[in-house]
Amino acid sequence: MSSTLAPGRRVVVSEFAETPLEAVDHAMSLAPMEAPDPSALGLRDVIVAVKSAAVGWVDLLMSSGQYQHMAKPPYTPGLECAGEVVWRGPEATVAVGDAVIVDGLLAGPRSLGPYQKWGGFATYTVAPSEAVLPIPGGLSFDQAAALLGSYETAYHCLVTRGRLQAGETVLSHGASGATGLAAVQIAKILGATVIATGRSPEKLALVAAEGADHVIACKGDDGGVRPFRDDVKAITGGAGVDVVYDAVGGDISLESLRCVRFGARFLVVGWASTPFVAKGKGQRGAPNANMLPTNLIMMKSLDVLGCPTAISTMMDPSSRAPRLAQVLAWADAGKIRPYVSHTYPLDAFKTALRAKWEGAVTGGAVLHP
Repeated sequence: MSSTLAPGRRVVVSEFAETPLEAVDHAMSLAPMEAPDPSALGLRDVIVAVKSAAVGWVDLLMSSGQYQHMAKPPYTPGLECAGEVVWRGPEATVAVGDAVIVDGLLAGPRSLGPYQKWGGFATYTVAPSEAVLPIPGGLSFDQAAALLGSYETAYHCLVTRGRLQAGETVLSHGASGATGLAAVQIAKILGATVIATGRSPEKLALVAAEGADHVIACKGDDGGVRPFRDDVKAITGGAGVDVVYDAVGGDISLESLRCVRFGARFLVVGWASTPFVAKGKGQRGAPNANMLPTNLIMMKSLDVLGCPTAISTMMDPSSRAPRLAQVLAWADAGKIRPYVSHTYPLDAFKTALRAKWEGAVTGGAVLHP
C-alpha cells in the first residue's frame, strides 16, 4: 500500500513572526511533500490522508510564538484534522480505509512528542494508533476536524471548571466562534439557559438557531462595546447570570462583571479581542496583560477561573478520559454537530487564516488538502 502513495504538499512555518498576520504574509509557504516512508515509522503508527484540517485561532497565535506552547520551526500548522487511513503499522488498531479524527493533543504541532511535526495543513499526517479515533455519529470530515478542540474546551470550561448545573444561566461571549458555538450547544445539553453576545446580527441569528435562548448585540455606535448590563438584567429578572463564559476579554469582561449574581463563576476562556498579550516572535512575557477590577470581584464574591484546557490536561492527564468520552458520546448520539461556515483548498491557506483572524468565520473553517 505504501508504494502507491503519491507525493503531496504541506504548509510550512519557517520562523516565528512578530504577529500572526506577519507570519501569514512572510513566514508561511506551501511546499512539496514526499509521502511518509513506512519503513521509518513505528509498529503502531498510522498514515492518514488528510481530507479536512481545521483552521484555528491557536494556529495563528502559534505562528508568532504568542501561544503558550511553541512548536519548533520549521513546522506544519494544523492542530486538528480528519481523513482516511492509507497505511497502518502491524500493531495499529485501525484499518486502511477507516474515516478518522487525528487527536490534536497526541499528534500535530500542539503535541509534545515526536509527532509534533505532522500538522494537518498537509496531504498526509502521521499519528500513533491511540491518536486516531473513528469519526462518530456520521459527522462529515469537515465537522470531524472541528470537533475535539472546540468541544473539549467548552466542556472543560463549563463542566470541569464552571460546575454548570441545569437551571442556571450562562452569559457567553464569542458565541459565534468555534468554541463559542460548542459552549452554546453543551450548555443547552446540560439544561442551562444561554444568553449569547456578538457584534454581528447575522452571526447572532445563527447562534440563536444553534440553541441560544437569548442574543444581545454588543457593538456600540463607536465600534466598541456598548453597555449591556440592562439587557442581561431584564432577561434574568434583575438577578444576573450564574456563569460568564468569556473567550473575548478586554472591555467586554468589565461589562460582564456588572451582569452577574452574587457568587457567580467567571470563566476566562481566552482573550480574542486583545491577542497581543505576549510579545511576538516567541519572546514570551505578558507586557499587555488584561486586567480585571478586584473591587467588583470582591463585592460580587466571584470565582474567577482560568480555563486552559491543554495545559490542564498536561498537568493532569487523567482529567481527559471522561471529557473525551462524553464529547464523543454526544457526537455519536447526534447531540452536538460542529458548524463549519468556510471551506478552502490548501493553496488558499493564507486566505483562510486571514478570514479566521478577521472574524469572517462563523463556527469553524477548514482546509481541504
